[in-house]
Amino acid sequence: MYILFFDFGSGEILLIVLAAFLIFGPSKIPEIARGLGKFINDIKRASEDIKTEINREADRQEREKRLAEYKAKVEQDLKPEEKEAGTETQ
Repeated sequence: MYILFFDFGSGEILLIVLAAFLIFGPSKIPEIARGLGKFINDIKRASEDIKTEINREADRQEREKRLAEYKAKVEQDLKPEEKEAGTETQ
């Protein structure tokens, strides 16, 4: 079994767990695991928030671009009518 992100095998993971057990003792391991889990969840949540904000900004810019194109098209469509109306009154 491999954890792809860090490319650790099961032997390396077992060695890390054993070293943590020897360094921190059995009473501290659950507390450390909870803290690590909370930290990882906070990082995931922050990255999702950043992705959401980036997507929201990209959507806003796309809407503004489409609105500007639509306004330009409407103005261009109105100009010939204004010219025709101007030549008829003269």
